[in-house]
Amino acid sequence: MSQPQAYYLQGSPLNVRLNSVIGWLARHGVSLLGSQELSVRGRKSGQMQRIPVNPHTYEGAQYLVSARGHSQWVRNMRAAGGGELRKGRRNRVFTAVEIADDEQKMIVVRAYLERWGWEVNQYFQGITAKSTDAELLAACPDHPVFRITVEE
Repeated sequence: MSQPQAYYLQGSPLNVRLNSVIGWLARHGVSLLGSQELSVRGRKSGQMQRIPVNPHTYEGAQYLVSARGHSQWVRNMRAAGGGELRKGRRNRVFTAVEIADDEQKMIVVRAYLERWGWEVNQYFQGITAKSTDAELLAACPDHPVFRITVEE
């Protein structure tokens, strides 16, 4: 019996193009509503891979939430244990710990959807910030969350 495939919603060609523009803007100091460029070492290539992300602050801690699911950056982050966030010349190196507890993750995901839902609801398969706890808990395995700690 085969195991079910982990959820991942691949970006359309338009999404990929927009992401490259948003990443370029962040790299050059223009952040769209808080977006930054994430760089994480590729687990196979060893090269730094870049993608725009929306770092989310909740109760004083910073998180990265994968709206699209178990993407390449998520797999790379699991292997690397950290990366870099860039906005213009400001480059912050961080370590990352994946949140395994779905109860804890649910709280962060709800807050993330309250802040970024207008942009990412489409990737959450009908889940919104107003969904019930049970609905959010059911969605949590599909959306990895990492707590990040910036190195001083």
